[in-house]
Amino acid sequence: MAIQDGDFVKLSYNGDVNGKIFDTTDEEEAKTAGIHNPLALYGPIVIRAGSHHVILGLDEALIGKDEGFEGDLEVPPEKAYGLHDQKRVESFPKNKFKEKPVKGMKIKVEKLGEGVVIDVIGGRVLVDFNHPLSGKTLNYHIKIESKVEDLVDKVQGLIHLYASRDMEISFLDGNLTINLPPGINYDRLWITWRSRIIHESFESIPDIREIILVETLKRPETSGQETPEE
Repeated sequence: MAIQDGDFVKLSYNGDVNGKIFDTTDEEEAKTAGIHNPLALYGPIVIRAGSHHVILGLDEALIGKDEGFEGDLEVPPEKAYGLHDQKRVESFPKNKFKEKPVKGMKIKVEKLGEGVVIDVIGGRVLVDFNHPLSGKTLNYHIKIESKVEDLVDKVQGLIHLYASRDMEISFLDGNLTINLPPGINYDRLWITWRSRIIHESFESIPDIREIILVETLKRPETSGQETPEE
């Protein structure tokens, strides 16, 4: 059956620009391409078609494809990371930098965000605040592994997508229970995206009536009892 807007699907892909992979769901491919992230969860991702969980061009291309589809897609800049905007290339005095600026250095500037040094000319430094892939045509090899029908798998997919976490989840009588791992309140990804995960779970899965977040704290183990002094 063809994929429709709102369907959850399990998707594998490699994304490249001129043959150089910049994103992949395959851990071995990531290692080979030199982009491996030891904190990432590799393997097929679960996304909801039409929800912009991936770039627009890839999201649109999923609609109408059948389960098991495997093939190549070309995504133009306007449906990927946008056209390169020369107005987002700024010049700064070299003496404003704490460290010696060099080409390729990433910097953050208030109100402008993160940019990359693209040139150092005399006492001036040129910084590009466009996305690194802006203006690029992207090529994807994708495989739609399957539709995702199980409610728990859908929520787990959202947690993977936003928080890069595995969590224990159960569903009974309209109540979805998520057992939070220890130390989760120190996890920036979870703190940032928790509300989004909850919102999208309610929005996309009508069977969920309540979402219960359970945090269990255990007494720390001790190495042994102290013996009283004689």
